Amino acid sequence: MLDDPTASYEGANPLCGDRITMMLGIKDGVVKDVAFTGRGCAISQASASLLTDEIKGKTVEDVEKITPDDLLDLIGVEISPARLKCALLSLDTVAHALADQAAIHDEAPPQRS
Repeated sequence: MLDDPTASYEGANPLCGDRITMMLGIKDGVVKDVAFTGRGCAISQASASLLTDEIKGKTVEDVEKITPDDLLDLIGVEISPARLKCALLSLDTVAHALADQAAIHDEAPPQRS
């Protein structure tokens, strides 16, 4: 758990009840720290754990380029089509966290003089 994450998002898979909250500590465009909390099946939790290891130390730009196939390769076992949403929940959650964080910074009202 991160005390003061720069970006955070809770993702859920309503079909099976998996829930993951990804928390990112971003400084100078780099993911300096990352943590997750969650509950659900072993696939969703293992995927989140592997993804946290993968993205720590990477630039936000590089994290945004991670594809579902990249994450499935990290997992290293065959995932059935019925369980793909479980395996990809963490990647989807990170994408939402980064999008929310970017939107917050992009939507700041312009300064008037």
